[in-house]
Amino acid sequence: QELKEKMDELLPLIPVLEQYKTDAKLITQFKEEIRNLSAVLTGIQEEIGAYDYEELHQRVLSLETRLRDCMKKLTCGKLMKITGPITVKISGTRFGAWMTDPLASEKNNRVWYMDSYTNNKIVREYKSIADFVSGAESRTYNLPFKWAGTNHVVYNGSLYFNKYQSNIIIKYSFDTGRVLAQRSLEYAGFHNVYPYTWGGFSDIDLMADEIGLWAVYATNQNAGNIVISQLNQDTLEVLKSWSTGYPKRSAGESFMICGTLYVTNSHLTGAKVYYSYSTKTSTYEYTDIPFHNQYFHISMLDYNARDRALYAWNNGHQVLFNVTLFHVIKTEDDT
Repeated sequence: QELKEKMDELLPLIPVLEQYKTDAKLITQFKEEIRNLSAVLTGIQEEIGAYDYEELHQRVLSLETRLRDCMKKLTCGKLMKITGPITVKISGTRFGAWMTDPLASEKNNRVWYMDSYTNNKIVREYKSIADFVSGAESRTYNLPFKWAGTNHVVYNGSLYFNKYQSNIIIKYSFDTGRVLAQRSLEYAGFHNVYPYTWGGFSDIDLMADEIGLWAVYATNQNAGNIVISQLNQDTLEVLKSWSTGYPKRSAGESFMICGTLYVTNSHLTGAKVYYSYSTKTSTYEYTDIPFHNQYFHISMLDYNARDRALYAWNNGHQVLFNVTLFHVIKTEDDT
């Protein structure tokens, strides 16, 4: 059973490996080994003791190590497709946020839940997705300030959120229950000056990706267009900013993947990823990546680098979208 569970974890890597066309020979070998091991496991189920357990166990461990090494060769990916959603739970009001920590260990699957976009300071914690679905809370936190919007993020054990009726960003530690840092985001509009299309004080969007912590907002100085700022996770200091030409009030939601901001054109039915801006090259492009807005009103959409998924709050439904990324494999010749 233990080996079968390991194989169940490895099998979903097959479609991911199929993207690595520049290393086709090695990938084909990996895929064949996975299929061979699956056949062996099936044989074991039919005839117990037909294969040496220790030898099979070592083969599984070796294959797992090689697959992980292959994954490490990947550079950051470009968004190609969004599939789903998977409905995890139906709860709360029409607006809210739920999230996990992308920097948590594999065994740490805590979920945090923040209902509504204002007039609330209560964060609910669950030890796992299963506990979240069943409603088995492990802890609640009473924040020192009310939050604005639904665009919070949990990153490396701390909650980052926009303080109500201000452009101040708060870093709150779940471990100590204290505010570790707070800083005003200079020139950032707040309190429905530059929200997303659905409103809800969603002026300042905090997010994290493979590179780090980000704030997405708009300023008068940039004519109400989106500004992207990379933040120091400890001090909340702005490390660098990029000014885009996309109007913040015309954006449905946005999220970062590998240093690229992806913007949707609506929070309603028919929404799609319409625009992207790369902070690496300081260039933008218009895109056409549809996704299924199943419950017709999205008030939170955030990428989690550990899960390679989009977390969304869809009209009182907590849902997950799968993302397909195009990767470039690094070789030893790359600098």
